[in-house]
Amino acid sequence: MQIREFRAEDAAAVAQIFHAAVHGVARQDYTAAQCAAWSPEAAPGTVWQSRALDGRVIFVAADGRDQPQGFIELEQDGHIDCFYCHPDVAGTGVGLALYRQLEIRARDLGLKILYVEASEAAKRFFTRQGFSDEGRRDFERRGVMLHNYRMTKSLQ
Repeated sequence: MQIREFRAEDAAAVAQIFHAAVHGVARQDYTAAQCAAWSPEAAPGTVWQSRALDGRVIFVAADGRDQPQGFIELEQDGHIDCFYCHPDVAGTGVGLALYRQLEIRARDLGLKILYVEASEAAKRFFTRQGFSDEGRRDFERRGVMLHNYRMTKSLQ
């Protein structure tokens, strides 16, 4: 497994990872209706290509064939926007490797804080990485109520 920066040709695979993770990993903590509202279908690769052009850094975990297995996004202000691993590699250390690379980059950029809106599964992960839970956030997506947790970590 290697951790590298996102390439345009990763876009379709990243879209599939996002969708598979929501309906595989997140399904353990959210209902089928919630998962369907979260990701009704895999977004076109162009959506992910556009995200990569807004200044965020996207790290991809790629297998020995250079096929993406997971990804994590760091925005310029320290926001971790998306962090997903394919269900086949969830819990194998891929996510930890991605997060560690993100934190190294954040420190190199001089960021003082990281923050995230974490799902139930991500909350458990980020708690182990030293993030503090600042409270549950309830919101509606496509007419269905969902929730996540605002979490922060000081890098000082």
